[in-house]
Amino acid sequence: MPSKRIESGSKKLALSLRDVSVSLGSTQVLKDVDLSLEKGDFLGIIGPNGGGKTTLLKVILDLLEPERGEVKVLGGSPSKNRKKVGYVPQYTNFDAQFPIDVWNVVLMGRLEKPGWKLFYSKRDKNIAERALRSVNMYEYRDRQISNLSSGQQQRVLIARALATEPELLLLDEPTASVDEKIKTSVYDLLEKLNKEKNLTIVLVSHDIGVLSSHVKKVGCLNTRFIYHGTDELTMDMMEEAYECPVDIIAHGHPHRVFENRMSSEEE
Repeated sequence: MPSKRIESGSKKLALSLRDVSVSLGSTQVLKDVDLSLEKGDFLGIIGPNGGGKTTLLKVILDLLEPERGEVKVLGGSPSKNRKKVGYVPQYTNFDAQFPIDVWNVVLMGRLEKPGWKLFYSKRDKNIAERALRSVNMYEYRDRQISNLSSGQQQRVLIARALATEPELLLLDEPTASVDEKIKTSVYDLLEKLNKEKNLTIVLVSHDIGVLSSHVKKVGCLNTRFIYHGTDELTMDMMEEAYECPVDIIAHGHPHRVFENRMSSEEE
């Protein structure tokens, strides 16, 4: 089933991809991807490992140029509007020997170029403070980030991304190495930021159940992008992306999207 092109409405688009294809070496990673997001949307992207999810984020971040297709970020080219895009990578443990506190991690979001800034302006500090308060981590500003829990560290990384004052926030498996309670708290935080700040969010995740109860729209990516502009996960979408039965939680209610099937060993 090919990806379905969603035409934009009257609202201004935050993100637009048309017929985007990417190959890495001899492997096609993305093929004919179409995607349109309005400002204030919250999109969750699921799909198997190796399906192209991280590659798609790299294209949006202007870290990878597609071989074919058109990409517009906030109405312009990815390179033109890169500073307006915040990014939260997959969870990484911090080196306990690296002496950096929460406050300086978040201030790094105010850096325009790689390296250290000798002086931060009053505006930089105010923005960093607001970012930390928005994720409920301001009271931990003097703590070494390596001494925080994994969930707290993820909140700090989100605050660092928010300190860039993004209009679009991208997150790549931000809860991959944390427990269920922390996953839920991170998703609750993102939903709050989306609603209260009208922040456009694109979230890559394998957490189908939790994800479906927080995002506004969902798509499946496995080289091709299957997307209908709603939060509905249909049997066809999941079957093409995963090619196997899947149980999910849809808005708090257990919901089987595929019928039971017997494996070849059971037949």
